[in-house]
Amino acid sequence: MGEIKASALPDFKQSVRLKYVKLGYHYLVTHGMYLFLSPLMVLVAAQISMFSLQDLYLLWDHLRFNLILVIICSVLIVFLSTVYFLTRPAPVYLVNFSCYKPEDNRKCTRQIFMERSGLTGTFTEENLAFQRKILERSGLGESTYLPEAVLRVPPNPCMAEARKEAETVMFGAIDELLGKTCLNPKDIGILIVNCSLFNPTPSLSSMIINHYKLRGNITSYNLGGMGCSAGLISIDLAKDLLQVHPNTYALVISMENITLNWYFGNDRSMLVSNCLFRMGGAAILLSNKKSDYWKSKYRLTHTVRTHKGSDDKCFSCVTQMEDSTGKVGVSLSKDLMAVAGDALKTNITTLGPLVLPMSEQLLFLASLVGKKVLKMKMKPYIPDFKLAFEHFCIHAGGRAVLDELEKNLRLLDWHMEPSRMTLYRFGNTSSSSLWYELAYCEAKGRINKGERIWQIAFGSGFKCNSAVWKALRTIIPAKEKNPWIDEIHNFPVEIPKFSAI
Repeated sequence: MGEIKASALPDFKQSVRLKYVKLGYHYLVTHGMYLFLSPLMVLVAAQISMFSLQDLYLLWDHLRFNLILVIICSVLIVFLSTVYFLTRPAPVYLVNFSCYKPEDNRKCTRQIFMERSGLTGTFTEENLAFQRKILERSGLGESTYLPEAVLRVPPNPCMAEARKEAETVMFGAIDELLGKTCLNPKDIGILIVNCSLFNPTPSLSSMIINHYKLRGNITSYNLGGMGCSAGLISIDLAKDLLQVHPNTYALVISMENITLNWYFGNDRSMLVSNCLFRMGGAAILLSNKKSDYWKSKYRLTHTVRTHKGSDDKCFSCVTQMEDSTGKVGVSLSKDLMAVAGDALKTNITTLGPLVLPMSEQLLFLASLVGKKVLKMKMKPYIPDFKLAFEHFCIHAGGRAVLDELEKNLRLLDWHMEPSRMTLYRFGNTSSSSLWYELAYCEAKGRINKGERIWQIAFGSGFKCNSAVWKALRTIIPAKEKNPWIDEIHNFPVEIPKFSAI
């Protein structure tokens, strides 16, 4: 009988999952302050409830005869409150954003890409086969977009066509954004445009100012050469400017230009860009007006920028240069993944203390002490960022980058879905890809009030930048207009590791 009872008991080591123990620990540490203060608050409330009218009269009588002390305390409270309200940073709200969706005649299937590449007559058979191999494993689908000058036979990469592409993308995104927000362009006080490889004169920002007749005292910037992470650099710059320019709007444009940066040579390190980069852009409207809280979608809570340019290997891993025949392209080093991993580690080390719950920070500290101080043989603890963020928008730079980040950050397929679907549907649209990913989350109805979004991007130099947003309201897809809305029912799709052309 004793044996029967003993065998009926569960094996707790097998039945209790460690993840639930960890969740309990996380709750205990995160809410430890509340759990500690609750009994204290009960005692204080009980003591106050025992006060009689006579006790309150004695307290007032005591304060009346200590008038100087009361005045000093009152002045101190008013002074500290004034200092707090004057020095605290102004909130930065994301009122709305839009992503440009090119016309259907700009679509480029993988088969069309290979046909047009062959018709240029500049690529060797070996390098055409190399591009085919890259495309078959790239994670790109059949509906990405390329500008007219690249799809034309023969191609026509010239300044006029590059300007045409830039105007089409920028004005298309801005027109949609102004339509969403009903904003008068004259109300925009700050304009920031980032485009890494196309910087004409007059600048892209001047083209926008001229087209929309923006006001003469607008603060405008044109960022170039900063790679795919330039979008978050623009957001960080706008955040700083909104601290010193009260009651205004900041318009941020993130895009890349394909026309003049298509590579027609045979250096394989430069051909990868042809296979991955596609046409796209985004417009983002930020505000520091407190009245805009009620109509804004998100509030910016943190930005973290990491620059590894002091290291020669990091600096040169993404470089625009001429090949041996004098043709200009962007060379990607074989060290790119290692450099990106190192930059990511530095970035999340800075970001972690700002966003991670105390439970994760204590576990990381214990791991660090055990490894560095006690010399214990143990793997470093990787914080669980799923406890800090509900949504992840990771720059869709390529399939290999997404695979590595998914593994290193221990993310689920659901978290990676916006990035993978953006890469599949729109390709690598450079700095604007993060906004196509956020638009995907909105179209899927995933964004609820109070949830946190982590945007992270990598760029030449080498840079890794992060931005953290908090949703101010639940996003209802039926009320949204973005490039996914009309076709979101088709996603997600299964993306095979290899897809023959």
